[in-house]
Amino acid sequence: MPNKTETLTAVFHTLADPTRRAVIERLSEGPAAVGELAQSFNMALPSFMQHLSVMEECMLVRSHKTGRVRTYHLVPKQLQLVEHWMTEQRSIWERRLDQLDNFLYKLKEKENETAKTRSKT
Repeated sequence: MPNKTETLTAVFHTLADPTRRAVIERLSEGPAAVGELAQSFNMALPSFMQHLSVMEECMLVRSHKTGRVRTYHLVPKQLQLVEHWMTEQRSIWERRLDQLDNFLYKLKEKENETAKTRSKT
């Protein structure tokens, strides 16, 4: 099984493509057959199938075949992994921005004190 970094990289690579993001959005409504998914896109079926293959490789979707119909459904676990990573990043940056805000506030206070001292002399 790939490590967390490799998995995140694969998922972000997959989500970088607008066609794949649109498929994810559609599958968030429920499972769909390949034909139903493909009809929204102006591309040959083999090209569309490559998108689905990439999505299945990084485990964003799964498929099953019943007769001649292959149906895909979303696997939320990988999206949750990305969501967790993004939440961690947001927390880091919020802390950093809070530290910058405190630093700038203290700097402004020092400037005001210096200006008051200069004006008294």
